[in-house]
Amino acid sequence: MDRHMFPEFEIPAGSFGVFTVLTLTIWVALYDRALVPLLSRYTGQPTGLSPVFRMGSGLIFSCVSMAISAITETIRRNKAIDEGFKDDPKAVINMSAMWFVPQFALMVVAEALNVVGQIEFIYTLFPKSMSSFSAAIYSVGLAVSSLIGSLLVSVVDGVTSAGGNTSWLSRNINRDHLDYYYWLITFLNIINFLYFLFICRFYEHHHDVKSSLLLEVEEEQSENRLLNGAS
Repeated sequence: MDRHMFPEFEIPAGSFGVFTVLTLTIWVALYDRALVPLLSRYTGQPTGLSPVFRMGSGLIFSCVSMAISAITETIRRNKAIDEGFKDDPKAVINMSAMWFVPQFALMVVAEALNVVGQIEFIYTLFPKSMSSFSAAIYSVGLAVSSLIGSLLVSVVDGVTSAGGNTSWLSRNINRDHLDYYYWLITFLNIINFLYFLFICRFYEHHHDVKSSLLLEVEEEQSENRLLNGAS
């Protein structure tokens, strides 16, 4: 793809990660200085959004990001084939690499919301004396997800290349179907989000019951203190 931003300036392929850093910098400043004060007025949360809502928002952004990735890859692949580069994966097609920036930006926002939400949520479940255990739970979850991601790549490559077919993840990016893989990830993200909503229903019910029980205990303790003080 064409990596020129200006006629005399071409971005190195390995430098596209700078867009994720820029997006994260802008998002943190915008969220902290503009969105948090605005959202706090309506939600009553000092951080603007509750940890659960942050996680859900991050999952939605992740679904949208992967869908955009699939659409972008479909356009790129079709353009490469139309220009006669089906067997030349290193050819530069007439399409700007800036098409990748939106999906990078959305993925960064998704990760920022989801990761921060997860960490805050885990820390609320345990006392301060178990803060290191809370951090360990998040790290274990991250490690397991990375392992599952690697396993998924191997399974998809093995299944789609069976019978002599071209793998979705072959070395020739113009012959394979990376877009199909992105659509698969999008579908799995949607399933994950629906599962998240399903779990949230039970969590909210449990949280409400727990809060009511704690309130009753606090009221009973307060009454006992008053009675003891009166006696």
